[in-house]
Amino acid sequence: MAKVYEFLADGFEEVEGMGPVDVLRRGGVDVKTVSVTGSEMVSTSHGVTVKADMLFEDADFSDADLLMLPGGMPGSATLDMHEGLHTVLAAHNSAGKLIGAICAAPMVLGRMGLLKARRATCYPGFDKYLEGAEYTSELVTVDGNIVTGKGPAATLPYAYRLLEMLEGAEKSREVAEGMGFFWR
Repeated sequence: MAKVYEFLADGFEEVEGMGPVDVLRRGGVDVKTVSVTGSEMVSTSHGVTVKADMLFEDADFSDADLLMLPGGMPGSATLDMHEGLHTVLAAHNSAGKLIGAICAAPMVLGRMGLLKARRATCYPGFDKYLEGAEYTSELVTVDGNIVTGKGPAATLPYAYRLLEMLEGAEKSREVAEGMGFFWR
């Protein structure tokens, strides 16, 4: 079973954070939400409070197949300032393992230099932070081990693409059809 960690900071976008968790769990993937705030309770960009599964400082990410960053502000900016997260992302990328970021969150990867000479998408206006990347403006862009999504409307296509990469096209299609979603 694939193992995924999604990092949450106050101000993350609800649909971008919870949508992929829902889709991946429906697909049989073990997903853990990880607070980088020092508290299990994390507030979204629209004032919804959610309880993360664990705190960053209590987690071991060595078994991760995928690390995910939801967008939203100021959540993405907070993720961008978290040095421990940078260390984990850099090691995960060096191992060629999957990384997903959507909306404003690809800026974290861009500012770390992980998008140099790659294709990527993000919420319009945040492309200035995709240092060295070719901005595609697509709903979902896959370049090697990095998957980026454009914004809230891209949440389900982004989540189904990640599920496909982890569990195969048949499982992704099965979950999408079960949810009444037909994309591609």
